[in-house]
Amino acid sequence: MRNTNSNKKNLSPKQIEELLKTLKARFEKNMNRHKGIEWNKVETKLKKNADKLWPLNEMERTGGEPDVISYDKKTGEYIFYDCSAESPSGRRSLCYDAEALASRKENKPKDSAVYMASAMGVELLTEEQYCELQKLGKFDAKTSSWLNTPTDVRKLGGAISGEFRFGRVFIYANGAESYFASRGFRGVLRV
Repeated sequence: MRNTNSNKKNLSPKQIEELLKTLKARFEKNMNRHKGIEWNKVETKLKKNADKLWPLNEMERTGGEPDVISYDKKTGEYIFYDCSAESPSGRRSLCYDAEALASRKENKPKDSAVYMASAMGVELLTEEQYCELQKLGKFDAKTSSWLNTPTDVRKLGGAISGEFRFGRVFIYANGAESYFASRGFRGVLRV
């Protein structure tokens, strides 16, 4: 694939207006995700950091339904996670990273999760972040999501993913070259 739909990373004023409207509606509908955070402050921060609007739009465009989940007082950043009920539909059937993609000789997936996240301007959720997300609802009850894999696991050829089954969160390991129609990845963006 190697192209996330755009080489330009600027949104038109109309696209910005639509994105902010969508984000505000989701923010207001899911107040349990961001207690104590006010939308007008988030919107002001987004407008001052216009370079973050393109990655947020990519998260939205690929089915991630990004939402604010916290505020980092140390850095003064709002933290957005993909909050779609299932792993984002526009980011599935991916192996873990470029090395895994290159290792496949047959039936290669369209891309890798790490590359696609980088091209979008986001990072994969870590295991810790994924578990934080699961405290805000039940995510990935029918799908799974690649997670930012610790270096020692990746050096051994593996990669980790998470899902919600049987009333709890499970973290699994697979070969990094594997891919599944129901596995995508969830991103995080700091603004």
